[in-house]
Amino acid sequence: MSFSQILEHLKAGGQATRLGWNGKGQYIQVQYPDEHSANTLPYIFIVTVTNDRVPWLASQIDLLSDDWTTL
Repeated sequence: MSFSQILEHLKAGGQATRLGWNGKGQYIQVQYPDEHSANTLPYIFIVTVTNDRVPWLASQIDLLSDDWTTL
């Protein structure tokens, strides 16, 4: 799938990963802030192979890849 297709899936609450990522088990998801959040706008985060969650920013390779898949 393309990133544009995945983005719609993420906006609907889904999770996604790339088959080309070296770290197996990593995935991205959208966080929608609530009244207790420090952030006030939605953002994408990645869950790493060590189960840490950090904000994620797509690279050009990520944006142009067609190896995205839903979880």
